[in-house]
Amino acid sequence: MNIKPIKTKKDYQLALERLEVIFDAKPGDATGDELEILSLLIDNYEKEHFPIDYPDPVEAIKFRLEQLQFTQSDLAKVVGLKSRASEILNRKRKLTLGMIRQIHQSLQIPTDVLIQDY
Repeated sequence: MNIKPIKTKKDYQLALERLEVIFDAKPGDATGDELEILSLLIDNYEKEHFPIDYPDPVEAIKFRLEQLQFTQSDLAKVVGLKSRASEILNRKRKLTLGMIRQIHQSLQIPTDVLIQDY
């Protein structure tokens, strides 16, 4: 096991190649430990060099409604009025703090996503 920090793109590529070779290692043995450590190093490098932003709040709401097979009427039950739900989905109305709380509780969308500017 020859593990070192991932500092460059070349280090990253080599780590990915090694990960592919040992991907099916069993937990608990030396190769399994190497797999676990290498995975953490790769994850850390990717978070630093390839950050993923939160989705747009309206797109997140639409996606979650689709996942739950909910309609605009179901969103209206959460935010109070059908017209308000329509305005939110069409970006004509910004989310208020109260709406963010209600949507978070009802649709389980993280508040970090909902509070973003759009």
